[in-house]
Amino acid sequence: MATLHFVPQHEEDQVYSISGKALKLTTNDDIKPYLQELVGLKTCTKLDFSGNTIGTEASEALAKCISDNTQVRNSLVEVNFADLYTSRLVDEVVDSLKFLLPVLLKCPKLEIVNLSDNAFGLRTIESLENYIVNAVNIKHLILSNNGMGPFAGERIGKALFHLAQNKKAASKPFLETFICGRNRLENGSAVYLALGLKSHADGLKVVKLYQNGIRPKGVATLIHYGLQHLQGLEILDLQDNTFTKHASLILAKALPTWKDSLYELNLNDCLLKTAGSDEVFKVFTQVKFSNLHVLKFEYNEMVQSTLETSFLPAMEKGNLPELEKLEINGNRLEEDSDALDLLQGKFDDLEIDDLEELDSEDEEEEEDEEDEDEDEKLEEVETERLEKELLEAQVDDLAGRLAKTEIK
Repeated sequence: MATLHFVPQHEEDQVYSISGKALKLTTNDDIKPYLQELVGLKTCTKLDFSGNTIGTEASEALAKCISDNTQVRNSLVEVNFADLYTSRLVDEVVDSLKFLLPVLLKCPKLEIVNLSDNAFGLRTIESLENYIVNAVNIKHLILSNNGMGPFAGERIGKALFHLAQNKKAASKPFLETFICGRNRLENGSAVYLALGLKSHADGLKVVKLYQNGIRPKGVATLIHYGLQHLQGLEILDLQDNTFTKHASLILAKALPTWKDSLYELNLNDCLLKTAGSDEVFKVFTQVKFSNLHVLKFEYNEMVQSTLETSFLPAMEKGNLPELEKLEINGNRLEEDSDALDLLQGKFDDLEIDDLEELDSEDEEEEEDEEDEDEDEKLEEVETERLEKELLEAQVDDLAGRLAKTEIK
């Protein structure tokens, strides 16, 4: 079974939540009643402040509360600080994170951190970067809809790489979950993000990079230099990025790596096109995916012949024995066909109410786009050199910090 829930809930778990109350916590007085409730708990395994808005002074008070109260600091396993800065100025967000992120590093059991739906952007990248590099206890990091952009995404990738080195040094397990959707990471972040993910290859089970505006060259880079090294990957979500033929070929080569582990594959709205869809579905005819339960493949310009020559034969061969959820709506399929009738008989909730028809103009357009796609081919990257440079930079940084430390 895939890692669908991060932490099992037990009766002894104590959650403190003011989630979704739309509270405006600006001053010490604003947040004081909630901190009093928090410190009244014998222990606190989960802290959820999501869906409120917090200012600098209140952030300092919250950080001090966590730091000063061992029953909170030493028991926290999960922190949800998603959607925490509605209506706040950028300076307030920057200052708030300078209080909140360092105190999270003091929590020895903290494994799950959700910072989604906060407009971080580049102004906060140093605080976020410093936190990630040093968060050796973290296993699940969620950073969706943070306004990153490609430059910030590159720095997050480098931070993940340095985190892996620090985890090794501290004998801590690698990341298991990395979720970073809706951040416009684009192609510019792909190389270092790939290296960052690869550095956690022995741990990562869940990777979600949906809706990031990554084009074929960037997708191919992420898969070839990063994702294909994750031997135990269970959930891969690349929804709403652009594949076309060349990235699809790279994915097809990588898929067998996850034949025993993959639980869910989400490629909805990825524009694999006819040729790319063929390549991916051919893999299912050749390799048995013993644990694949969910396959999402909507709006990719897949055609009827792919179903008939690859997908159905793969099902008949028993190469997808656990598949229970299928999404193929929005493709170029024949509604009244034996193939779809067979699939509807197997998958009760299969939707096929928005099928696209292929005509001669579409075929000509696809041929033209295939020619243009030559510019999107995977480029050779000297990953060993880049990894060596990152390691040297980390050693230099450590030496610089030690040199500034006064020995008394």
